[in-house]
Amino acid sequence: MSLTVTMKTATSGLVAAQTALRTVSDNIANVNTPGYVRKAVDQAQLVVNGRGMGVEISGIKRVTDQYLQLATLTAGSDASRWEVVSQYMDNAQSLFGDPSGDSFFFTRLDEIWTAFSAAADDPSSSLLRGQAVSTMEDFLSEAGRINNQVSELGRTVDAQITAGIDRANDLLEQINNLNTDISRAKLVNADGSGAENIQSSLIDELATLTNIQVSERATGGVTVRSSEGFLLAGDGASKLTYNRTDATRGYVSIQSSDGAGRARAIEISSGQLRGLMELRDTKLPGLADQLGEFVARTTEEINRAHNAASTVPAPASLTGRNTGLDDPTVFDHFTGKTTIAIADSAGVVTQQVEVDFDTGAMTATGASPSTTPFTAANFLTSLNTALGPSGSATFTNGTLKIAATSGGVAIDEGTSDKAGRAFSHFFGLNDVIRSTGMSTYETGLTGTDPHGFIPGETITFRLAQGDGKPLRDITVTVPAAGTMNSFITALNDNTTGVGLYGQFSLDAKGTVTFAGASPINATLSVVRDGTHRGASSPSMSVLFGIGTIERTRRANNFLVDSAVSNNPAKLAFAKLDLTVGAGQPAIRPGDGRGALAIAGAGDVSAAFTAAGSLGAVEMTLSRYASEFGGSIGREAAAAETRKTGADAVRTEAKARRESVEGVNLDEELVMLTTYQQAFSASARMITAAKELFDVLTNMI
Repeated sequence: MSLTVTMKTATSGLVAAQTALRTVSDNIANVNTPGYVRKAVDQAQLVVNGRGMGVEISGIKRVTDQYLQLATLTAGSDASRWEVVSQYMDNAQSLFGDPSGDSFFFTRLDEIWTAFSAAADDPSSSLLRGQAVSTMEDFLSEAGRINNQVSELGRTVDAQITAGIDRANDLLEQINNLNTDISRAKLVNADGSGAENIQSSLIDELATLTNIQVSERATGGVTVRSSEGFLLAGDGASKLTYNRTDATRGYVSIQSSDGAGRARAIEISSGQLRGLMELRDTKLPGLADQLGEFVARTTEEINRAHNAASTVPAPASLTGRNTGLDDPTVFDHFTGKTTIAIADSAGVVTQQVEVDFDTGAMTATGASPSTTPFTAANFLTSLNTALGPSGSATFTNGTLKIAATSGGVAIDEGTSDKAGRAFSHFFGLNDVIRSTGMSTYETGLTGTDPHGFIPGETITFRLAQGDGKPLRDITVTVPAAGTMNSFITALNDNTTGVGLYGQFSLDAKGTVTFAGASPINATLSVVRDGTHRGASSPSMSVLFGIGTIERTRRANNFLVDSAVSNNPAKLAFAKLDLTVGAGQPAIRPGDGRGALAIAGAGDVSAAFTAAGSLGAVEMTLSRYASEFGGSIGREAAAAETRKTGADAVRTEAKARRESVEGVNLDEELVMLTTYQQAFSASARMITAAKELFDVLTNMI
């Protein structure tokens, strides 16, 4: 080996050792720097013309493990999802109060039963009546407050999703820009680990927002894709957009960096955004829907008992709620018997009409005795004939009103029934709790009834997957005047309806529901509803409770009747007794049977429709209250359990990744010693070569 080759070999070793020492020094200096990944030098034999000429540094690389990086990203994404779900479900649970304390929402139901039970013992007590009214008002007010707070949580979540999308777009832009710096450094064999560390930290943060796929580029840097493989960053940064309306599920779409083509919906299956979208579209609306169902059924049973009773003296008139139906459809399909009585101020019946829906006959006794046949088409006319000069009945804008010419009106519900409600209860003639919207979606309509919606008007549905990705928007036109069966058929048409994704159905109580077909199990929301059942009646979504908005705001719609709130003496505590002799009062002061019926309403079995995390069940109000309260706790506990499990996986994955990528001082000190010795050896080799060169020079 010539002295020149020796010098070059030693010099290359000296340079390599210096570079390695500098790399080790950087590692030691950044041992506590978050996100720092230790570096190592790649050394290779330097060969010139087939002869070894020392060593060269082919590059400085970050010590990473692609598998561990992927595991960490996946674990971090999953943990972030359940962290946010757990946080907001815990907040939602706290809205209902402490289950062990007096402020717990569901204890207010027991307070209603207790108050009416006390009032039943002394119906003449204005104080006890006032307390009974207060317990109902407190219950409804608290339900409205909780529902408003749940809605506010939803708006907060919505804003957080928007902020998360903005941050994701910012991260994608930075990740994409760093690719240029990393590629430039790799091209000239420079140290680009600083940019790579920054990029890695940005990728870790992006993974907490949404699930991503990351792969290395041959030219340096990374390519980031969605779970479906859509390019997010690498050769240009795509732009994410959050799409939603108040009525529809939200989804995220992607627009390519060059703006070409249409935006495409992408799947967000993990990360903070998935958790927030799940809260916004499923969990919080489900909680509000369940609250609305609970409050609606509670008021339903209280009103059931109140409609079967009467004030003393009987009120001059009874005015119902808007049923959303028309004459004669509203009077059809009743069964059993009911009795409408006109009583004087002393409670003595002066005219009574027994309506037998099974035989289609009205039998009047009293001042104007008669027997009048009737059908649904002439029900009002027949009732007015049977009442004679003692009273009258009108039906306007879906609302029935029965008034006495003198005295008051009282009703014995008897065995009457339509869609699970007796005559007065179906029309809400003597409701103590009123609703500003539809209190129940059991319309009583059958398949052969006219659908009543104005032909040519339209309703637009959005079909979506479980994660919110839209499948299709479908606009259905109300068919020409026909039956409910023909309307349901039009809704389910495979071409112009939703038939390819699911089916609408009409049950025995007149409730219309939608069920998605497997395997997609599509969800349905209402984008726009321009339908009306008659000129001034509700739309399809309002009448049948279709769509998120209608169902989630129900709990805010209830309030105690203003007349009762202002004067608790108008609570119906007495019952019409038709067995008394002629001239004897059929409605008597001191009768507390009506109050006792309300006090026992909590133990009456009611049919609850599927809402939130509870399916369709039949149970008592008190039992449902217990199940509802338990389901809220279970939801919060389940989210906390998932969060704890995901955190444990993330911690383990992070620890394993850091064991590979992190700086180990013991290892670095060993490397430091090794490279120092290599540096000294190269230096001694240079010194020896110099001495040989001097000897040769002196010999010459």
